[in-house]
Amino acid sequence: MTADPEAVRPRLRPGVAVTPLREGLHLRGRDTSLTLEGSRSLPALWQVLAARLGPDADAGREPDAGPDADAGREPDAGPDADAAVGPKLAAALATVTARLREHGLLVDHPDGARLPPWPGSVADDPGGAAAALAAAHPVVAAADPDGPLARAVVRALARGGTRAPAVVAELGLPAGRVVATADDPAARTVAVAVQSGADGGFVTEPADPARARTDATAVATRLGHDPGTEPPAALLALLAAAGAQRLLCAVAGLPDPGEPADDPRLLAGRPAVLIAEARPPRAQHHPWAAAPGAVAAPPGDLAEALRRVNALGDPRLGVLDVPSPGDLPQVPVALVSCGSPSGLLAAGAARTDLARLAAACRSAELHLAALGGGAVPVVGADPGHALGRALRRAVLGTPVRGERVVPESAWRDHPQAGHWCGALARRLGRTPDPVVRQLSSAQVYLARVEGVRAVEATPADAVAHAALAALTRLLARDGGLAAAHHAAPSGAAAPLAAAGRTPAAWADPGWTDRWLTEVAAREADLHAVLVRLTGLRTTRWQPATPEARLYADALDGCGFTVFVAEEGRP
Repeated sequence: MTADPEAVRPRLRPGVAVTPLREGLHLRGRDTSLTLEGSRSLPALWQVLAARLGPDADAGREPDAGPDADAGREPDAGPDADAAVGPKLAAALATVTARLREHGLLVDHPDGARLPPWPGSVADDPGGAAAALAAAHPVVAAADPDGPLARAVVRALARGGTRAPAVVAELGLPAGRVVATADDPAARTVAVAVQSGADGGFVTEPADPARARTDATAVATRLGHDPGTEPPAALLALLAAAGAQRLLCAVAGLPDPGEPADDPRLLAGRPAVLIAEARPPRAQHHPWAAAPGAVAAPPGDLAEALRRVNALGDPRLGVLDVPSPGDLPQVPVALVSCGSPSGLLAAGAARTDLARLAAACRSAELHLAALGGGAVPVVGADPGHALGRALRRAVLGTPVRGERVVPESAWRDHPQAGHWCGALARRLGRTPDPVVRQLSSAQVYLARVEGVRAVEATPADAVAHAALAALTRLLARDGGLAAAHHAAPSGAAAPLAAAGRTPAAWADPGWTDRWLTEVAAREADLHAVLVRLTGLRTTRWQPATPEARLYADALDGCGFTVFVAEEGRP
């Protein structure tokens, strides 16, 4: 619903604040700011422009803008205003107006109409948003229509520009829960669920009424809230206002407050739940990775994969313990740890981000194995990452014939292999003795360093990863980390780490970025060779219990891949 372009006028967004500077202006909006500098005339020019763009611009003439060589009298505020000023002032006004529009500080209002300030402060089309709110038919359902939460939601909706909400009794709703619905301009019914209790509450993401009720039940079960007790007044007002805001934004076509654009913790395509706590008083949107929904596309790079790891480990709605460096040392190896169903899990890598991804995938595998009671599945951030992990596991778990020892000269001069073997030697107080074998006649190499093995596409890569894994275990043990499980680093994550990154031209493989880029370039060929060598065939893991379904939904919702080996295969 958009106003006729010929019947609209630009207006300054409600809430824009202006600070005059010595030779300019500083303007601040809801989510943007603009500084104009370079002329002592700008503060005076702003008086003219503010009168034109303010809410009372049609009421009369603008105030005097101060002396100006090209303006001998007060400029008019009407449609012929530009003709009443000189060309220099008109050009200056047009330039500043264009800058305001570029930064979202202007909005088009229906000519002669005075709109409520809320849609105007956030909507691209305030007239259409206000009309949608006025046409909505909000309904508030609760087991006790006269309860404090229902009354608070009704008041919040009425203040948002809708007609008086209807209140209905729905005995199937638990005490302390309200479901508010309204019709959008396409005649679709949108709903949010609001729950409050003595310790806190939540607001679900806008959805159809049936989904809102289902989501509320699932979130309440996950959070363990007791809705039967009276909430504090401040908490009640916060939840009611948040619920009304999310519902009215959906009706008016405005961005949902839980969209991930302004919050990197949230995920596109996954619901965000506002969770409020009474002590200490706070409220925050949390990603709900385990919400039922479509399978997400895999992450495109390592940074996006770690955003999804954070969602999987969200402290309120997540399903995993998020891997964290905590107080662990990050030199010479980046170490992280997290919980698992059968004890502490430690992971190390050349960088903390790689260690966190390795730990998250291994933790997910252990959770799925504990639920299924069978073989441990393979989890990866994307299909390539999962396949790389599965193939390396198959090689390490199956005897492969035709091995030949590779001489030290094949890897000794590589900077990464030399660095990690040297770091391990300093920690051990002696020189480690890596053994590298070529598997069959293929370009696949297995290195063993201090009892730890790694499979990679070159002798140097295999030695570097094996030495890095051995050093990780040694540092974790010496640091007092009683880890029941270790997530070994490998080149499987290199394509994600290298995606979208171009190392500097002067960087050699001694720089981690350059090395990871080279490992990533070899990964696809390595996969092809390992498939022929192992005969590995994989199939998608399927949950067999409701508890396993929770993890499946979370991993699917984050775009992660879960494989299991087919029967009779390694």
